[in-house]
Amino acid sequence: MNFSSKLLENAVAEFAKLPGVGQKTALRLVLYLLKQDKAEVEQFSHAVSKLRNEIQFCTTCHNISDKPVCEICSSPKRDHSLICIVEDTRDVMAIENTNQYNGVYHVLGGLISPMDGIGPADLTVDSLVERLTQNGAAEIIFALSATMEGDTTIFYLHKRLKHFNLKLSTIARGIAFGGELEYVDEITLGRSITTRVSYESSLSK
Repeated sequence: MNFSSKLLENAVAEFAKLPGVGQKTALRLVLYLLKQDKAEVEQFSHAVSKLRNEIQFCTTCHNISDKPVCEICSSPKRDHSLICIVEDTRDVMAIENTNQYNGVYHVLGGLISPMDGIGPADLTVDSLVERLTQNGAAEIIFALSATMEGDTTIFYLHKRLKHFNLKLSTIARGIAFGGELEYVDEITLGRSITTRVSYESSLSK
């Protein structure tokens, strides 16, 4: 792609680094910004810069937060004896949108994937074990994507957590194998949480 301006080319190159954004889409976004008032573009730039510099990760659950402890973990209205294990922040948002869950979360930051070089040490598993050791819980819900990586991660977590005195559950498989939680409709996802089953029972099916 030929550019009439080096500044334009550099901006397009940066936007094209975003996932799912090719050069044509990047060019469209950059040209859109050029048509906006300088104040609006500066506001956009400031918001992105502020996000990167000031965003935090909850010290309890590792969800993205504005404070050291996120609003969910600090809320007295949540059931802190119920912990839902998810891959990332997008899954927290998806589950929260169902309005069917009132517990807290633990964000792993990924899934075990030997093919991609991601092992248990790359996730927040040790933090979860420490959290349970210090505070305990009544139930753990595995709400991970119905993929090979998700199942592998659940199997590993089950081995790490089975000695704790708590119930280990997994969301009901109304979600097709290979499905990502963030793309599941709210009704199906909400139902899969409320009709969750014992993890040990799910292994025998």
